[in-house]
Amino acid sequence: QVQLQESGGGLVQAGGSLRLSCTASEGTVSSYAMGWFRQAPGKEREIVAAIRWSGDSIYYADSVKGRFTISRDNAKNTVYLQMSSLKTEDTAVYYCARGRGRYYYLTQSNYDYWGQGTQVTVSS
Repeated sequence: QVQLQESGGGLVQAGGSLRLSCTASEGTVSSYAMGWFRQAPGKEREIVAAIRWSGDSIYYADSVKGRFTISRDNAKNTVYLQMSSLKTEDTAVYYCARGRGRYYYLTQSNYDYWGQGTQVTVSS
């Protein structure tokens, strides 16, 4: 069993920055792809970024490209999402998830363990 815990969410003004962390308290994520997703009120959950197990292959949604950076520290069993130049439309609950394999994936069905989510609210 794998338990993922996100942290680092909060309230920030537009243009500000936050760093989200996702740590596996049970199990491991070091040999697996990881992804960050978000769900805004009234919208479906969408992928934000994903990273290969080795960290050398990364995907970003167009909406966050150039503003968000995903990274990982396998020794700490932790994945990060650095968010900069935040916009009000980035307001959502952010989830991390572990992929079923090593490469990164874009569809939610390819992730088998999910965190509970952390709220990010960007005010104007």
